[in-house]
Parts: sequence; structure tokens; C-alpha cells
Amino acid sequence: MTGETETPLMKQYNSFKAKYPDAILLFRVGDFYETFGEDAKRAASVLGITLTKRSNGKASEVELAGFPHHALDTYLPKLVRAGLRVAVCDQIEDPKLAKGIVKRGVTEMVTPGVALTDNILQTHSNNFLASVFFESGQSGRDQFGVAFIDISTGEFLLAEGNLAYVDKMIQSLSPSEIVYPKSRQKEFLQHFGTKYYAYRLDDWIYSYDNSLDILLKLFDTNSLKGFGIEDERFSVVAAGAAIQYLKDTEHHNLSHITKLTKLTDKHSVWLDRFTIRNLELIYSPHPGGKTLLDVLDQTSSPMGARMMKRWLVMPLLDKQQINERLDSVEWLIRNNSQAEELRKLIRSIGDLERLISKVSLEKVNPREMVQMRRALQAIVPIRKLLTGSGNQNLNRIGEQLNPVADLASKIEKVLTEEAGPVIAKGNYINCRVDEELDRLRTIKNSGKDYIAGIQQKEVVRTGISSLKIGFNNVFGYYLEVTNTHKNKVPTDWIRKQTLSNAERYITEELKEYEEKVLGAEDKILVIEEKLFQELIRFAKDYVVAIQLNANFLANVDCLLSFAETAARNNYTRPEINDSFAIEIKEGRHPVVEQELATGDLYVPNDLLLDSELQQILVITGPNMSGKSALLRQTALIVLMAQMGSYVSAASAKIGWVDKIFTRVGASDNLSAGESTFMVEMNETASIMNNLSPRSLILLDEIGRGTSTYDGISIAWSLAEYLHHHSGVNPRTLFATHYHELNELAERYPRIKNFHVSVKETTNTVIFLRKLVEGGTEHSFGIHVAKMAGMPKAILDRANEMLHELEGQRQKQGDLKQAVKKISPLNYQLSFFDVNDSKMKQLAEELEHIEVTTLTPVEALMKLHELKKLLYNG
Repeated sequence: MTGETETPLMKQYNSFKAKYPDAILLFRVGDFYETFGEDAKRAASVLGITLTKRSNGKASEVELAGFPHHALDTYLPKLVRAGLRVAVCDQIEDPKLAKGIVKRGVTEMVTPGVALTDNILQTHSNNFLASVFFESGQSGRDQFGVAFIDISTGEFLLAEGNLAYVDKMIQSLSPSEIVYPKSRQKEFLQHFGTKYYAYRLDDWIYSYDNSLDILLKLFDTNSLKGFGIEDERFSVVAAGAAIQYLKDTEHHNLSHITKLTKLTDKHSVWLDRFTIRNLELIYSPHPGGKTLLDVLDQTSSPMGARMMKRWLVMPLLDKQQINERLDSVEWLIRNNSQAEELRKLIRSIGDLERLISKVSLEKVNPREMVQMRRALQAIVPIRKLLTGSGNQNLNRIGEQLNPVADLASKIEKVLTEEAGPVIAKGNYINCRVDEELDRLRTIKNSGKDYIAGIQQKEVVRTGISSLKIGFNNVFGYYLEVTNTHKNKVPTDWIRKQTLSNAERYITEELKEYEEKVLGAEDKILVIEEKLFQELIRFAKDYVVAIQLNANFLANVDCLLSFAETAARNNYTRPEINDSFAIEIKEGRHPVVEQELATGDLYVPNDLLLDSELQQILVITGPNMSGKSALLRQTALIVLMAQMGSYVSAASAKIGWVDKIFTRVGASDNLSAGESTFMVEMNETASIMNNLSPRSLILLDEIGRGTSTYDGISIAWSLAEYLHHHSGVNPRTLFATHYHELNELAERYPRIKNFHVSVKETTNTVIFLRKLVEGGTEHSFGIHVAKMAGMPKAILDRANEMLHELEGQRQKQGDLKQAVKKISPLNYQLSFFDVNDSKMKQLAEELEHIEVTTLTPVEALMKLHELKKLLYNG
């Protein structure tokens, strides 16, 4: 479309749209945000608003969809959650003062990973933007760097390593958006798939020199040595690209990003993405399913909730740090009244971390600043409680808390306690803060009295008792005199309007006062906003101190959560040692026990794993007996212990682990062309290629996705490999239905057989869920099928086949030959056990009944006879 056919408004719109072609452009027009063209079609579809058309010049129309500007917080989150990038274009000058078209500018670009609006952000979760960079290294394999930024909190994290490590970090931190180089799209999709919202950036952004320059300017340093990443080229490139992306999305004020943290596998337990998924640490694949996070997270603040997620996916390796947390939890349990007071105070603080980020970004409102003052004031009693605790860790945290008294005092002086969330509405600055503001407020608030005074004075002066003072938008305040008294009007009055029965006048005094009153409100708003901006600038000097406070308070909040969970669920303090043994007494699954019906008790189990004596436990037992729960609870107890939490056991002695691997459950990845068995083998291969002497490995039903002989061969060879692998001896729980694996314990000294016991009765099987030494060959699969509601005909036929197979196999010695000998299905008698004389007789009776000739009474009598035959013989 040529410029001659466009209206001035659309010319301006198109100039902005050209800069943000792949974003929905919300274009402020008066009291509305409008979208045009293809943007309007998409916005109308996502938001459910009306799509219309408007003239766009001489001979064209353009689609139009919009919503009131005050509804931005309602509609913007819907667009972003739909995976759309949104550019907010505002009027940046007062329309009353504009000469020609109003000046506009894009004030904010919002994407899934770059958001500051409370309605978009999840309170208890970080909103990370991830930046990934990778190139082929000297080995020929890609080397990766990744950076994570949460602009709402100022957190900036980096990691560098191979694909497995970076993939694990992405899985752990769950970014809302990932950016990567445009030229590497094919490889990115191969490595990470399509499950993340991803956006491609120009390749020049991922240059080392550009990234280094950006980071040095951001932190105002001469090098990156202080952050320990000066030699990590890949993570530096990723980090610089992330900052560049923030700037390109109109986020130039990043002073709240004050540090970056290098993440390494030397500080936390290795949990690959399969393990995080299989153990259901944060997310459950089942609708309404509970996770370990649901159990452990009893935090009182959003800051604590976000830190709890981090602790959960990054358990500690350092024994001293683990014991410091455990010592703190123990103190909090023993001193419940102080712990409850701390919870109450932390609850009152709210989300201090995101509040101070809003200050730095100048997105904070008066109500939020009042909340910050309350939070800072609450730090004073928290500090007193912690420093007086006598616990070394809590005392150290308390000493590092800074109440920032100057800022708290300043906010209290400047802002009213009832300050609202909208700056434009004013009335949030205290009295006696600014003399001019107080004078203007007096003028505004005493208007009625002043007008009444003028009226009374003029009544006395003129003798016109019926004199009135009114106001309209045409010529402001006026004196109204009826025609009866117009001959009494003084000569210094100025006539402004003649009515049928009255005249309206103004005076110099009235006009002068009108100018004061009408200008006072606008001037008040200007002064209040100026004072509030001064307060924000004052608060910016304390960003780092308040960020540290937020981190310390989140830490205490997580420890309080551990204490509350331990007391509520009868957890005990674990012992962390340097041995290679894991000894758990009366261990329980921390999530499953919470899901049991009222009155049911979880059956606890003892377990011993020892790299030197009892390295691999081959666990057999029937379906539904609790093998998988036992495997998972062992990993969860170890993980909880190394988080610094009490554990769901009577006692636990943990020889610390550095890696936890799990291969459990059945799933496929059909979009990538991977069957259930292929997924199983991929996960198993990842485990075998990353073993360490301190690994804990959980294997559940390895080899079940292929033929019986293939599966047994794979499972057998895996067990042998784990037993003999170069002295690594990883501690392993191996649950299986392949009873043939029981033979391994006869051959290898560190492999032991265990099974989960059951009790058989005449008609049913009771799952005792108790781990006992020795193997078993019973699966009770048909019994489980019955519990699931399988039709009786199928169950009867299955039982019939099972009896035949077991008998034939004893004779033939070969499963394949035994299957060939199975009796064909008798369709007429398939609902009855042909080996039961009663059932056979019943079937014969039924065959001879002519149903079509029976009367209702005869049918009832025949039914009665059949019941007698069945139950009485």
C-alpha cells in the first residue's frame, strides 16, 4: 500500500509494525489499544473480541480489533500464554498538547520468557528466558553454553558442558522461552525438540566479542574473572545474547541484574531429565497427581517457593552444607514457637525479590512501595530471632540481613498507608512532604467553603438575597441573578450569558479562584508523580542489599518448610556419611503415603545397599505389590536427605550420592519416531555411559518392550555390567518380572535376591508390600487384571491357558512348544470353566432352553432352577 492511500495514523502504525513484524502490536488510540490487519485477526481469535473493519485511506479497508486500555492486564496475559510476542505501543505525549498526530513509542515488548506483569508471571515459579549456544568442539561433538535470566527477579545463571548436562539444566529450570542462533535451527530441534517455546536470533548476536562487550558493560567490569567464567566461551556467548535480546525487546534498564551465578555439576547431585520426570519431583504426568514438591513445599512466601524448586532439582553434594541445613531444621522443630513467629513474619513480607526488581525497572506502583516498607520493617524482628537462635547457620543468616532503615523511613514519610496501585489517580503522597502540594490540596479541598464565602460577601454587598454561584464547562464559575434583581448588579461584574429569567456574570475574584482550583488537580498529580519518581531513584541505591535480603529470607522460608513437613509427617533426621552404603529403616514413599485413604497405613520397608557387600538388589514380585514404589522411595529419601530435609523413614544412613539415575515406566516418543522400547534403551544407555562410584541407579522392568529372550538377555547383561564395571560398583535396585535373573545371585557375590511378599488365600491374593530376602517366580498378573475390571470371560480363558501352559511347559521344557499345545477356544462354552462339572451342566441346560417360547413366569421359574443347580448342586 502506498503512502498516498494511508491515513497519518496508519502511516505511524505501519512504521512501528515494520520494526516488530513478528509481534502483535498493541497500538494505543485514545482510550483503546487497537490491532490491525493480521494482528487483529489473531488477537480477535485469541481474546474472543469483535473483529471489524475501518477505512484506511481513499479506497481500502483494514481489519480492526481492540479493547479498552484499562483492560491491558486482562488481555495481555492471554496473548502471551497463547505463545504470541506482544509489542505495547503507547502515547508518549499528552494528546491535549500534541500538534498533529500524537507521538507514540513501543514502551514494552512482552514474550513468554520476558514478562513483568503480575498476571503473566506465576507467583511460585521463576519465569526464565534461556539462551543456548553450541558449536562443534575439537572432539567433533557439539559443546554447549546456556544462560538463564529471570528479568522479574534479576537472577542470571550460566552453565557450560555437553548436551546431556545442558539438557538437564534446561529440564531442571523449565524456561518459558529459549532463544538460539537462526542458522542452527535444525540442530536445535534435533537436540531439544519442540516442547519449548523457542525464538531464533540473528547469528551476529552470538559472537564472542559482542557478548563479552555486553556483559562487561552490564556489570561495569574489566573482565569476567570475578565470575569464574573468563575461559568459558560458550556460556559467555549465550549470556551476552540473552542480554542483547532483553535490550532488543525494549528492556534497557537492567541495573537489578547485579551478578551472575555459574552452575556446575560439582555442587549438586546429577539428576538427568529422565530422573526428574520419572521421580515426579515437580510435575506429575497424571491429572491431579501429587509430586514431591507438593509434599515438601510448605513455604510462606513466593521467594521461598521458587527457591524450594531449585533445591529440589539441585540437591547438595557438600556434607557440611547439608548438615548446616539439617542443624537449622532441627532447631526450628525444637523451637516451634519461634519457628511459627518466623513463618508469620515471612508471610507478611510477600515477594520482596520481585518488588525490588520492579523498583529497578521503574515499574513499581505506590501500593507496592508501601508493601516494601512493611517487608523491610519485618526484617527487624526476623533478624532478632535468628541472631538469638544459637544455631550457627541461622545466626549467620540473621547477621547478614539488612533492614535498610533509611529506605523504610523514607517510604513511611513520603507515602500514605492507603496508597493505591494507580499512579495517575494520585492521593498517595503524605501531607507535609511538599509545601506546594499541601497548598494546592488546601485550595482543592476548601473550594466549597471559599465559594460560599464569595457568595455571602456579594449578597451583603449587593443586597441580592437570591444570588447563586454555579459552574459549567463552557465558562467555568458564574454568579446567577434573576431578572427581578438585575438592576442591583455592580458595574465591575462582567455579563457572560442571558437566560429567559436570569443573567449570569463573572468577577475577577471568581475567575482568579477558578484558575487556581481547576489547575490545582493537574498540578497535584504532577507533583505527586515527581515525588514518587524521586522515591524510586532513592530506592534504587538499595537494590543489591534488598536482593540479598530476599535470598536470605527465601533460604529461611525453605528451612521452615522442611521443619513443618518433618513435624507433620513424622520424618527423621538422616545421617550423611562418606561410606558407600545406604541403610534405610522403615522407609516410606513420601508422596504415596499422603495419598492413602483415611485410616490406611503405608507399609514401611528396610533396605540396605552397599557397594562392597550388597551392591545390586534384584527385586522380583507380582504386579501391584509395590516394587516400583520401593525403588522410587529409596531415591526420594536419598534426594531429600541431600537437600537438607528430614526423611520419611525411622532412620536413614546415607553414603552420599553424586548421581541418581532412574529407568522406570513405559512411554514412547512417536513424534521423534521412537517406540516405547527405543525410549527405554535410550534412557538405559544414558545411565550406562555416565556411571560413577557414588551413583544410585533404579532400573524397573528393563527389557519388557521386546521379545522374552531379547529382554532377559539385555537385563542379564546389564546386571553383569553393573557388577563388573571397572570397580565402579554403583548401588543399584533392579526390579524385574524376569524370574530367571534370580540365578545371578548364585553367580556373583554382590548381587542379592529380594522379593515383595504376598499372601495367597483360596480366592484372592493379599499384597503385603514387604521386602524380604530371596527371589520369587509368582506374578499374579491375572489377579491384577481382575482388580482392573477385566471381563470375566477373558479372565477365565487366561486362567485356563495358564494352567495348560504351566503343565505343558513342565512336560515340554520349552515355552514355544507349550504354546502350541494349548487347547483351542470353545466358543459355546467359553464363558464357563469346562473342568467344572456344575458349570458344564449349567451350560448344557442353557443350550436346551427355547427362550422365545417361555412365558415370563416360566422364565422366572427356570432362572430359579438354574440358581439352585449352580449353588446347591
